Amino acid sequence: MRTRSTVARLAIPLVALGVIVSGCSSGGNEGGTAALGTTNSINPHPVEDLKDGGNLRLSLSSYPESFNALHIDGNTGDTNDVVSPLLPQTFASNAAGDQSVDHDFYTDIQLTSKSPQQVTYTINPKAVWSDGSPITWEDIRSQWQALNGKNPDFQVATSSGYDHVGKVERGTDDRQAVVTFDQPYGEWQGLFGVLYPKADTESPQAFNDWAHNSLPVSAGPFIITNLDRTQNRITLGHNPKWWGDTPKLTNITYSVLDSSAWVPALQNNELDEAYVSGLENVTAARSAPGVEIRRASEPTINILWFNGAQGAILDDPALRRAIAKAIDRQNIVNTSQHGIVDNPKVVNNHVYVDGQTGYQDNAAAVAFDPEAAAKELDALGWVLNGDVREKNGRKLELRDVMYDQAGWVDTAKIIQANLAKVGVKLNIQTVPGNGLFTNVINPGNYDLAQTALGGSVLPLQVLRQVYYYDPANWQGNKSRVGSPELNTLINQTLAELDPAKARELANKADQMIFNEVHSLPLNQASGTHAVRTDLANWGAFGMATPDYTKVGFLK
Repeated sequence: MRTRSTVARLAIPLVALGVIVSGCSSGGNEGGTAALGTTNSINPHPVEDLKDGGNLRLSLSSYPESFNALHIDGNTGDTNDVVSPLLPQTFASNAAGDQSVDHDFYTDIQLTSKSPQQVTYTINPKAVWSDGSPITWEDIRSQWQALNGKNPDFQVATSSGYDHVGKVERGTDDRQAVVTFDQPYGEWQGLFGVLYPKADTESPQAFNDWAHNSLPVSAGPFIITNLDRTQNRITLGHNPKWWGDTPKLTNITYSVLDSSAWVPALQNNELDEAYVSGLENVTAARSAPGVEIRRASEPTINILWFNGAQGAILDDPALRRAIAKAIDRQNIVNTSQHGIVDNPKVVNNHVYVDGQTGYQDNAAAVAFDPEAAAKELDALGWVLNGDVREKNGRKLELRDVMYDQAGWVDTAKIIQANLAKVGVKLNIQTVPGNGLFTNVINPGNYDLAQTALGGSVLPLQVLRQVYYYDPANWQGNKSRVGSPELNTLINQTLAELDPAKARELANKADQMIFNEVHSLPLNQASGTHAVRTDLANWGAFGMATPDYTKVGFLK
């Protein structure tokens, strides 16, 4: 599925909220895709070409567990898709990933000092919340206080960057916030990428509950006008307090549908756009009347998580390493993208994707080598007994959980066959979209898990959110794997203001992540969207941010 940017899909920008995790597979497209950051495919048109009105019908894989995208339960692609048209953002990005201040919400955002590092946010004087109250510096301060990591009762998706801030003060008036850092932070543009009212962040109880079942107050061109949990449908309409350009669309409707229903819904004219993967689905969508394929490479990867929590069967990094060496990732990518992508490639970096400056292969520690895997399992005392290895009376039997989607299951079957060759039994468990993260992955109720992980135009934020080791607050570290040494290197990377030096440090951190076998990246999403031909300014955004006021149907 689509997981646009918040910190990516964090196009609110890919930087807005934090790294987005999705249960949906992000497969390829039916032909070659241009390199990341070179183009997108949204059928661009001036608003003069668009009709007034219309209902944009989109799909979700699950009903949001929370409408607070800053919360660990809300840091999903589905939540991000819903709140993107509803909340303030700092920067917008174009297809190349270049960022500019979103002037609907801020007249200016400037790095006003380097020693100490200081950023001044000047809020658009017209900007108001949907209840009519002004957006002020207090909203910014409250969000920092919730996300800075000092109070673990705030169940945050990430504290990355916020934990580097020393204070947030009132500027020249209530419409200006001055943010002063007590530690340097290179990717400062990612902070406050999406902003919630202080009612959401003023206390741990509010943070957990205020936007759990709805979004009472928002501030974008749209607001939530109907939540129908019986029909699994969310409807957005115009925000009567919106001060910017009037949206061309009248409504946006999100329907929760099983992934197998997305293409039939397109064929039956029940959806206007859907993410499609797999050659069969792409071909079927392309042949549907009035539907075309739009594609652009995006910074999202499919990833295999290892549960390395204390007491889990995979809590030994040496065992995780042996298991990883038995998995033929290139075969997985070939199978999922053959005939769809010109040259299917494995992703060999946790921080950067192919096409981003800084990408390099750091995966030597887990290179496919089933013979070495078998020998390492022997040395660890896992002895083959029939078809399955045992140690101290315990069978080497693992459970792989994933969203109930054919692409994920196909991947799991390859892993299952790979592991069987070295005496490891793998059981495949599919889970509906609802509850996949809150009930299974976030609490660590798995041995292996497959999800998509959305990246960002600011890729380093993933380090703090996903790979930092803090047993008091796991945030996005689904694997519960890490070390104090890695934490130190992550902190050094995020504090480095020289981009070249930061990339060097990030790749050193990535090598440690591979050595610890935190997780295995699989393939990069190429961004394949099936879209109605008369829908303009929507589709495969790549690195770009959608402008919801300019989306609509051609006259």
